[in-house]
Amino acid sequence: MFKKVLIANRGEIALRVISACKELGIRTVAIYSEADRNSLHVKFADEAICIGPPRSADSYLNVPAVISAAEIADVDAIHPGYGLLSENANFAEVCRASNIKFIGPPPEVTRMMGEKSTARQTMKKAKVPILPGSDGVIGSVDEALEWAGSVGYPVILKAVAGGGGRGMRIVRSKDELPGLYDQASTEALNAFGNGDLYMEKFIERPRHIEFQVLADEHGNVMSLGERECSIQRRHQKLIEEAPSLQVTPELRKKLGNVIEKSLKEIGYWNAGTIEFLMDEDGQIYFIEMNTRIQVEHCVTEMVTGIDLVKAQIRIAAGEKLSDIITEPVQIRGHAIECRINAEHPEKFTPSAGKITAFNVPGGNGVRVDTAQYAEGVVPPYYDSMIAKLIAYGRDREEAMNRQQRALSQFVVQGIHTTIPLHQRIFADEEFRRGDFDTKFMERFFAREEERKKSQI
Repeated sequence: MFKKVLIANRGEIALRVISACKELGIRTVAIYSEADRNSLHVKFADEAICIGPPRSADSYLNVPAVISAAEIADVDAIHPGYGLLSENANFAEVCRASNIKFIGPPPEVTRMMGEKSTARQTMKKAKVPILPGSDGVIGSVDEALEWAGSVGYPVILKAVAGGGGRGMRIVRSKDELPGLYDQASTEALNAFGNGDLYMEKFIERPRHIEFQVLADEHGNVMSLGERECSIQRRHQKLIEEAPSLQVTPELRKKLGNVIEKSLKEIGYWNAGTIEFLMDEDGQIYFIEMNTRIQVEHCVTEMVTGIDLVKAQIRIAAGEKLSDIITEPVQIRGHAIECRINAEHPEKFTPSAGKITAFNVPGGNGVRVDTAQYAEGVVPPYYDSMIAKLIAYGRDREEAMNRQQRALSQFVVQGIHTTIPLHQRIFADEEFRRGDFDTKFMERFFAREEERKKSQI
């Protein structure tokens, strides 16, 4: 087992990794920007090293600075968390060259699955169902028009190198394709340094379902079931839950077997997530793979009882899955996660600033992952998520009721948060029935607007 691990991240995920390391008896090293000097991950790590000014490009994304900190602290391994450098194959290669273990998949596989068009072809060869799409990068508007015409509109343009909704445009007719192609390519180039696009057939009302996997370095792969991530705004997830109401035990087993076989073939190891879209007929299609731990890993932990971050570390240390997970994986109960963001709940504008009061809910079946505290400051330089609120129950009804109770007891003052929005969602009848898809929030806001008009 490693003696010392550097956490190449910040906020709640840095604290999450520190907690896992402490339980494994591993010393931890935090890195931080000048803006995060007073952050909790700095306080709770055994050592902490400042690596630069506030901007991510000058600190958390500065590979030489991160590696220098790791070498100064003489660490055995680096855990990248999620976001930032977590899916940067070049960073993983530099770790390897520096004789520092990267707690994640090998860089060759990260690079393969990070190029979405390549990932599609890899999954297609492994017999994983995929949406009709371009065989690779769409090189021009003319090529895009030809391909879209062959499969029929609507189609969706996606950035080859991206995620989080950037470089993505839905095209409903050939007249709007040239303009949207240019917009998507420009946005992708600005966000990821790569303006290449590929194209897929667009499903109008899909559900977003993803499967969590663990794989060791001995060729063993294990599927841990699915998560439902359909509650999104502008392709950004708001609420996640496990299991999905739409996935039967038979489908879970069938897809799990296909996923396990495909990841063995490509030589994958550590944690990962395979993302799918499900159409209205229940057909499911691969869209991408995330080669890291996910924000929403917590709901899988709650329903399986498996600590995914500790599993990541143990896998990276060379242990076999059979020694980490000694009993058959069973899905028990239901878990729901709300992402609490420092944003105005109506305008969705960022809300950085000083937190004047902060009280997290507790009680049976409630978990809060956060790095915030009263009198702490939310800086304007990073992702707006400040906490994850997870509720667990014996069934979905109990989990929802606990989440509602917990949201009412979650106090954040001094800044705006999305807590009021989550409270309204959990009071919505369609959400409570499980009658939703990735377009749910558009209908939700439309219903709210209609109610406001009727009250005038």
